[in-house]
Amino acid sequence: MSASEEKSATVVAAAIQKWASVAGGLMPLLQAIQKHNGFIPKASVTTIAKAVNLSRAEVHGVIGFYHDFSYKPQGRITIQVCRAEACQAMGSQQLEHHIKARLGIDFDETTADGQFSLKPVYCLGNCACTPSIRIADEVYARVDADRFDEILSEVSA
Repeated sequence: MSASEEKSATVVAAAIQKWASVAGGLMPLLQAIQKHNGFIPKASVTTIAKAVNLSRAEVHGVIGFYHDFSYKPQGRITIQVCRAEACQAMGSQQLEHHIKARLGIDFDETTADGQFSLKPVYCLGNCACTPSIRIADEVYARVDADRFDEILSEVSA
């Protein structure tokens, strides 16, 4: 077992120990693993499922449903582009193409330097100020290609 796999296994075991016996503990258990590892190791799903008395399919379903969970290591900074109808009506598709070209990645990918991950999101609750993106925990409104480039420069600094 590699050092990173060993670390991941330790994080999973600690999260299970803390949350498995708590009613509704699956979400905080997964959040703890995601936070500490930067992803949820696919190999840990069976162990997690047994610990919380759920099927593997149920655990996979939760991980797949929530955009904050990933089976792959994520970049240091996550960029989410809203793809809801209001944002699409105001040009989010053009913005999406610009962001992908600028970063050199597609949705659910991470830049080669590990700096950025790009994710689609289906509403940021900012429909009156579209198109919107979220970078880390900050939501940005009325974003076009030029504004995105400005924001990217700020967060990269």
